[in-house]
Amino acid sequence: MNAYALRSCAFALGVVICTPAALAQTAATEGDWILDTRLRYETVSQDGLEDAHAVTLRARLGYETPAWRGFRALAELEGVVQLTDDFNDTVNGHTAHAIVPDPEAFELNRLQLAWSGAEGRSVVLGRQRIVLGNARFVGNVGFRQNEQTFDAVRASFRPFEQTTLTYIYVDRVRRIFGDDSPQGEWDSDSHIVQAELMTPVGRFAAYGLLLDFQDAPTQSSQTYGLRWQNEWEVGTYRPRLTLEVAQQRDYGGNGADFGLGYQHAEFSLRRGQWSVTAGGERLEGDDARGFSTPLATLHAFEGWADVFLATPPDGVRDLYAGISYSATPWSDAQPVTLAVTYHDFADDSGSSAFGSEWDASARFTINEHVSIEAKAAMFDGDDARFSDRNKFWLALEYRL
Repeated sequence: MNAYALRSCAFALGVVICTPAALAQTAATEGDWILDTRLRYETVSQDGLEDAHAVTLRARLGYETPAWRGFRALAELEGVVQLTDDFNDTVNGHTAHAIVPDPEAFELNRLQLAWSGAEGRSVVLGRQRIVLGNARFVGNVGFRQNEQTFDAVRASFRPFEQTTLTYIYVDRVRRIFGDDSPQGEWDSDSHIVQAELMTPVGRFAAYGLLLDFQDAPTQSSQTYGLRWQNEWEVGTYRPRLTLEVAQQRDYGGNGADFGLGYQHAEFSLRRGQWSVTAGGERLEGDDARGFSTPLATLHAFEGWADVFLATPPDGVRDLYAGISYSATPWSDAQPVTLAVTYHDFADDSGSSAFGSEWDASARFTINEHVSIEAKAAMFDGDDARFSDRNKFWLALEYRL
């Protein structure tokens, strides 16, 4: 760090804290600084448990070097601090309260070496963030304060202009529950492959996930799937259709014998500032286990109340419809986005009702660095296994 930037920094508790101006000055000559913070209040009211009230602060500080012959190195620390403790963070023993899975943590979030070359060739080695496609099968669980990262190697290249091939080997999964949880890390011997192809009739993605976890053998499985998506222009309208199917079987250390399917269809229509969406997602069950997605960003699917983070043994079917509005309220303002979605849940055959849920959100982007988001989820259960619950979040984010 140069002398000018250092004079604009403070030293506290063994950590150098720099002003945005100092970080920008340094980035211009020495690389890119990473600063990502989020202060959030989350409350959960769930039948049978005491209400949870969690105020947490997450901060990530890192640095990425300038490129040298295609190589870049990145290091990033992450810390999560709890400002209240009347909630169950999954490791603090407050089991009478509803769960807010944001335990305190201080860890090395990312440490990676990346190389990129011609024809889309790239390799990333080390602890890294991985989001594959829409994160339904592999994601970073970015909504939680302590994100999920992977000790892995990822290689991609484009053998043809419209084709991208990706291979990922995962050695360890660093999950959101932190180092104090027995489920905070999974040793892994997993292989992930994906081929993406852009065509005049849409974007195709074929993938295979061979997941083997020594610390969670029941979550081991092999999954093969195909996803297609296309968007059209019809006057002032933008219709989009997504179709996806997958099949899952036992693999690795999982001693069970099963074969389960996944189906997803979604249609959306956008016109100007408005967008409407309707779809259905089905994860099959065989009455012993349900189709699993252990590496997914689960909060983004099947409702924000997180009732179905684990698929029930009789599977789950989610029929949903939503509407969103995005606009700039005044000249030169940043976007404001409002959204409402309704979910109807049942078993995979649709014969047994699980419940329904309303989700709503409002996000205000104040400028390129600061945003405010409010979200709410209200689940009304029709099955004794799935208790009623209401959740509310209010978050302030700053990103350099």
